[in-house]
Amino acid sequence: MQDGRTGGAARAYELLEPLVQAATVRVHAAPDGYAPHGTGPTWGSGFFIAPGWVLTCAHVVGEGGAAVRLVGRELGITFSSGAYGATGTVTGRVECVLPERLEERRPARHALWDLPDLALVRILAPITHACVRLTDRARPRLDEVAYFGCTEDLGTPEITGRTTRLRGTAAAGAALRLGGDDEIEPGMSGGPVVDLARGEVVGVVKARRHTGGGGLAVSVVQLRTLPLAATGHVGLYRRVMQAHDLYHYDQHLSDLGSRRTWTDVHDELPAVGDPYEGRRRLTAAERTTLCGLLAELPPPRSSEAVRALVEAARGEEPDPGLPAPLSWRDGLGMLHDPPAGAGEAAAMLRYATDVSVADHREPPSPGSDEELWDWVRATAERLWRPLRRELGERHEQGLVQRDRRRRARAAGHTNGHARPVDGLTRGPSVLLEAWAHGWEDVYDWRVSVLAGPAHPGRLTPVDSGVRVTRAGLAEALRVPLAEAFRRCDTHEAAALLEVAVAPELFGLPVDTWTVAGRVPLGVQRPVVFRHQADNGDTPPDDESVHRRADRWARVQAGPLADERADCARGRPRTPAPEWLDALPDNTVPVHCRAADAEPTRGSLHAVHDAGYGVAVTRRPPADPAADCAPFHRGLREELTEAGRGAPLPVRLQALRARAHGADPDAYWADGMALVWDDPARALPEDEPLQGDL
Repeated sequence: MQDGRTGGAARAYELLEPLVQAATVRVHAAPDGYAPHGTGPTWGSGFFIAPGWVLTCAHVVGEGGAAVRLVGRELGITFSSGAYGATGTVTGRVECVLPERLEERRPARHALWDLPDLALVRILAPITHACVRLTDRARPRLDEVAYFGCTEDLGTPEITGRTTRLRGTAAAGAALRLGGDDEIEPGMSGGPVVDLARGEVVGVVKARRHTGGGGLAVSVVQLRTLPLAATGHVGLYRRVMQAHDLYHYDQHLSDLGSRRTWTDVHDELPAVGDPYEGRRRLTAAERTTLCGLLAELPPPRSSEAVRALVEAARGEEPDPGLPAPLSWRDGLGMLHDPPAGAGEAAAMLRYATDVSVADHREPPSPGSDEELWDWVRATAERLWRPLRRELGERHEQGLVQRDRRRRARAAGHTNGHARPVDGLTRGPSVLLEAWAHGWEDVYDWRVSVLAGPAHPGRLTPVDSGVRVTRAGLAEALRVPLAEAFRRCDTHEAAALLEVAVAPELFGLPVDTWTVAGRVPLGVQRPVVFRHQADNGDTPPDDESVHRRADRWARVQAGPLADERADCARGRPRTPAPEWLDALPDNTVPVHCRAADAEPTRGSLHAVHDAGYGVAVTRRPPADPAADCAPFHRGLREELTEAGRGAPLPVRLQALRARAHGADPDAYWADGMALVWDDPARALPEDEPLQGDL
């Protein structure tokens, strides 16, 4: 036992050490046919988080330098599951690394790899092994922890553990600072960091300090940044976490063997805080069972669906700074420490009740939702009577509302966040705003979630930044946009990206940016531009408001008529306000020249002032002598086929996908952008602060 370890932490370490060691592995080169049991030097450590899945650091699987590929690389995993009686070496394959750009750009030798610096490894053979218990909390407590990994103190590789305290976080919570109570030795990178008070893994050892003890770990919550799933598929994160929860649920229910499980050990951990508060929390067995029952249900339709249930159960909006909850268990993790006067057990049971009557993305296994409700009702028996009555009423009301939604869908009415056949979702969208710094080529930006018509004007900030060059916007916005998409995307459709900027920035190539993988944003999802809110200007009069509403409604109903706004037979022109006012309400003004130069910049302002909510612009080709006639001809045919305005954002996405797939018939649409000022999706009127004076 080390000096400085408290009595409670020492006892927790003794209880947890066998479980963690049984799930921690040594990572090394893959065994070959000539020496199948040879392992070679240690690259680092890792640990099983679900049957067949090992979590480690990206820099561990990147052993060998920049010339080594990461995703798809095969490596060796040596494990010893202790009481399971299984020990050996197997081959694993790197399924993905975070961040994805590490595959293309890596740091210099001995430099820190970019956060989150994680790798998920798939085991290529069926084996029996132990798994750690991962935290569901989005933010760990700064308590005593233990970290484990492979060391060679006595000349032989073995899994050992040390203890310290979490000293804080870094990189917006992505990294955890480990205290200097002990050394992090070579080979321990990729090992688990365990919260001794709660008996759950909160981090992955990343790096040690060059001077003194301690170092950095990566929060396991960063697993939520795994690549997004294609529409209609279950993402890798949800698959792995479902397997994780079912593993511990099965271990808890099993009557085979006498070895202690993580759930058993949780009940033996020394109490933390007020001993009477434990009565207001679920027991370890209850939480394991609840996570298992939630894992047996289909995944949620969207992150926002989870956040809405959390808000209803918690009694207040969840912290907007927390990572997007992608599974039902993530929502459960947002219910710890509810507002004063509210019990944690009550909040979790309310949440579980709402999940049991939720509209799932696909039909659940027969009886699984009823089984969840039966468990909630039985668990509430030990709690106070008013809560039992409240949960029963909540369940009955939820069933009625679910039946009403299902009848509406059966009658052919769209509801919720599902995308209409040819239009946009009614759910939340991602809003990107950018403001120029006067005449400087630097911009402030903000990424938010815009709730949409269901909650008019409700805006949830995701991240913001200042003084980024135009060329640097794509890289600066990669992570914030990815987080926003995780919050808004649904099983049925990718969320809309709304880019609210001044008209001279309508030429930003946002549709060509990549956030995840190598597919451009404009191919993955609908992308539209919007005029920024008129901050400080005279509010529009009633006539202007009515004119905009009438023109928007007329364009949505169709048929559509195009009109060249900034050119006449290929020559630039400036449209007169009287001419724009006189155009029919179903007109879509079209611009074919650069948005940041005249006459197009002035035309875009004039079109907006005239009340047109839908317009088209494009980034002109590099060759100034290129004819714009093919663009106008192709657009006219597209508007004719669309028939009305509603499907235009989705049809433009389809055009980009065709061009990305090398369809020459879609090349005319290269650089085209849609201005889409939907009056039902009001924009915020405030701008971010521009720093201290």
